[in-house]
Amino acid sequence: MDETKVASATRTIAAPAAEIFEQIADPANQPAWDGNDNLAAAESGQRVRAVGDVFVMTLTKDGVQRDNHVVEFEEGRLIAWRPSEPGTTPPGHLWRWELRPLDDGRTEVTHTYDWTQLADEQRFARARRTTSDRLQASVDRLAALFD
Repeated sequence: MDETKVASATRTIAAPAAEIFEQIADPANQPAWDGNDNLAAAESGQRVRAVGDVFVMTLTKDGVQRDNHVVEFEEGRLIAWRPSEPGTTPPGHLWRWELRPLDDGRTEVTHTYDWTQLADEQRFARARRTTSDRLQASVDRLAALFD
């Protein structure tokens, strides 16, 4: 069975990229606009600044924690991480946010979930449920902060 293992959603948001990026790069902000209702909380003071950073997020399901290993980073433009259970190697899925500033002070925002490198078949069913519609819900809730 051939299936798409990358879902994404894009929207133009009426705010500068730097302001939007602050919402994304500070994990403590993310639960407020998570369209998957998957993120319960993150301690403040974990603002991402570079590849190699790891931030900890508490999930809504049973209050479990995930380490999020930052694997791509460009201030104001790009951030991507691979989640894992605490102290373990990430199983292979990736969350990415890309911001493209537009001339008029707005920003094109693309949110992507990529599970092409996910090897644990027990995680496939949950990965399949992370659709473009779910990603769009996060982008839309993020955009609402700037309306």
